[in-house]
Amino acid sequence: MQDTAGIGGASSAVAVPHASRLGVVSWALFEWATQPFYTLILTFLFAPYFADVFVGDPVKGQAWWGYAAGFAAILVAIGSPVLGAIADVKGRRKPWMAAFVLVLATAMSALWIAKPGSPPSTLALVLLAFIVATMMAEFALVFSNSIMATLVSREHLGRLSGLAYATGYAGGLLALILMAGFVVTVPATGKTLLGLNPVLVLDAAQYESQRFVGPFCAAWLILFALPFFLFTPDRNTRHDGATVAAGLANFGRTFHELRQHRDLTLFLIARMIFSDGLTAVFTFGGIYGAAVFGWQALELGLFGIVLALVGAIGAAIGGFLDDKIGSKKVIIISLLIIMVGALGLLSVDKDHVFYTLAVPVKAAGSKVFSSPGEMVFLGFGMLFSLVVAPVQASSRSLMARLAPPDKMTQFFGLFAFSGKATAFAAPIAVALVTQAAGSQRIGMATVLGFLLLGLLLMSFVRTRGI
Repeated sequence: MQDTAGIGGASSAVAVPHASRLGVVSWALFEWATQPFYTLILTFLFAPYFADVFVGDPVKGQAWWGYAAGFAAILVAIGSPVLGAIADVKGRRKPWMAAFVLVLATAMSALWIAKPGSPPSTLALVLLAFIVATMMAEFALVFSNSIMATLVSREHLGRLSGLAYATGYAGGLLALILMAGFVVTVPATGKTLLGLNPVLVLDAAQYESQRFVGPFCAAWLILFALPFFLFTPDRNTRHDGATVAAGLANFGRTFHELRQHRDLTLFLIARMIFSDGLTAVFTFGGIYGAAVFGWQALELGLFGIVLALVGAIGAAIGGFLDDKIGSKKVIIISLLIIMVGALGLLSVDKDHVFYTLAVPVKAAGSKVFSSPGEMVFLGFGMLFSLVVAPVQASSRSLMARLAPPDKMTQFFGLFAFSGKATAFAAPIAVALVTQAAGSQRIGMATVLGFLLLGLLLMSFVRTRGI
């Protein structure tokens, strides 16, 4: 029997039905399948194209992207715990996940319509597709996370969570290399970012290679999600005759029970706040770099490749550290380093680094990452990427250790709620401050407050060695 005592005195002992190695690997591969949405669409390729080309105004484009991301976060915050509660009384997770995957693939494919010069109605449809895709990706991960605790023993949850994040980063990296190296073209030359002839004949004038990112991510998702559905065991709870109403009632009781779990509740609040800051950096990082240095697809693609590689390494290391020194320590150390990285990134503008040190402006036609500002920006970006995955992975493993086994999905719904309940706040704050100040840099600086407050609250969480 596996002791899964929660914080605050509540406990529940259940047998952990360890999955086969193929089942565990297939579960981790699901993050490989979903990561290109975050890497290619949300951050490095489609988001900068949306702001700079499709909208045609980086400041206005960043604001629209931020509002859409914030609205999606509100819907995820509302839907995740409710869906989790319903799933726990219904018993099975895979049917829900199959539906989320199909809708996610459809929404990503719809981004193809983001043709330059399109009417406002197309802008609305593109933003709607982005909102729906974000919701489906997050809902799918809620249900996937809830299965994790049944795959391995409690002592190896940190390693498994870190391995899954590393797998996800690797998948995002490979997808980015394939798209940036063999599909996405530089309009001025018609060559790919590696200077090769593209493998697909797409209209560069209509930015079809950038728009193809959505359909590509959809096909990637469908292909690599299949092993999960074939080989990873579903949670084995059965509640014959359970109703949706029973699930909603259970959801209400779960919120009531949180009062008995002081530290678990504090952890969820802390995560809610620092996740806001991380979400904003993910949402606007590529857009900010493109605006500061005038980066095009080549620079953005290479920047993403470097960060994804570093992130995969950080995730793997963080998973081992989690099982060795504890989830809380990994989270706090990582957040401190993230703040240093964020401060460093914001210290760079077109002709300054470290806020006041003047440096030469990037010369037109110069080599990639050849200017001092670019090198400093890249360095701090790598530092940020090295530790951001351990924060996420250790947060997930800590939740898996603490959540009651018979309510795992709804507690991971609350976990998603904590990551999204106010996730609209940071993107919308960035959008509002960007518009008010007319400065992307000042707008991005708002994320530091979210990171600092989350760190302070996390320091008061008592984990009893977990």
